[in-house]
Amino acid sequence: MSSTEQPGIRAGTPHAVPPTSPRVGDGETPRSVRLTGLTLNVRARAARRDGLPPALYVHGLGGSSQNWSALMELLDETVDGEAVDLPGFGHSPPPDDGDYSVTGHARAVIRYLDAAGRGPVHLLGNSMGGAVSTRVAAVRPDLVRTLTLVSPALPELRPQRTALPTALLAFPGIAPLFGRLTRDWTAERRTREVLALCYGDPGRVSPQGFRAAVEEYERRLTLPYFWDSLAGSARGIVNAYTLGGQHSLWRQAERVLAPTQLVYGGRDLLVSFRMARRAKAAFRDSRLLTLPEAGHVAMMEYPEVVAGAFRELLAEAGRRPDRTAMTSETLMRGA
Repeated sequence: MSSTEQPGIRAGTPHAVPPTSPRVGDGETPRSVRLTGLTLNVRARAARRDGLPPALYVHGLGGSSQNWSALMELLDETVDGEAVDLPGFGHSPPPDDGDYSVTGHARAVIRYLDAAGRGPVHLLGNSMGGAVSTRVAAVRPDLVRTLTLVSPALPELRPQRTALPTALLAFPGIAPLFGRLTRDWTAERRTREVLALCYGDPGRVSPQGFRAAVEEYERRLTLPYFWDSLAGSARGIVNAYTLGGQHSLWRQAERVLAPTQLVYGGRDLLVSFRMARRAKAAFRDSRLLTLPEAGHVAMMEYPEVVAGAFRELLAEAGRRPDRTAMTSETLMRGA
């Protein structure tokens, strides 16, 4: 069900993903994890049997842990899965230091994994969460067993028009201005606008899923930090795009040792489909799944296909030497 790369789709900047999944898993249990200066909401799905390897799912800009519910349900016989609400999103409050940078979000993920003692994990990220997960895998290879990236927000040179509104959120004063200009928009309208940008076919969202997304949007609009977290994280992505040297996301992608599964959608309006080829070349141990009909959130539109690719990644990685152990030994030697 994969395809070769299609031409003609221009480069883009990541946009907010739908606030909730079209299929919310009933078997999930949320909990609040308190760390110094940080509180994270973590949504866990009980594994079907004991002894399964741990996995952590990281959402994108404007999203939440619920974006992974459909995939988590399909993989509960394969991994012991948890999904995190990044600081300021979902049910996680803002960080005390107000740091919404990609590095700040990556630090939150690392702190959680260190505190939980679950590493190394199978790490999955979408959009901004893909950039965050790339940074985690590069700077803490001991915490990441495999890496799965769905439309990762890696730097692109030419933004496409559909992504410009989100990029503009990075500029001071734009977020509150946009809030004032759209104050008469209903939650239904806001949800339809986001779904139209993020889905290759918004018609795949069920009526029940749409109502859940609207209710979640209504809840978020009441949060005093809603626009701050969105604008701060958008600014963090733009800033990450400008970094060079060892802090460049592309340079860090080249440093990732974990086997990597890349997933790109042919109808993605926000991350260019043609970036799939560059990503495949950057990650040293990678395989590529391209879905011609998918948009920005393939794990929500085609969870069965993404789940199949993930299982194949794990099967292939299981036939290789334990790179995590080798990396840990290298780190201890000070290399």
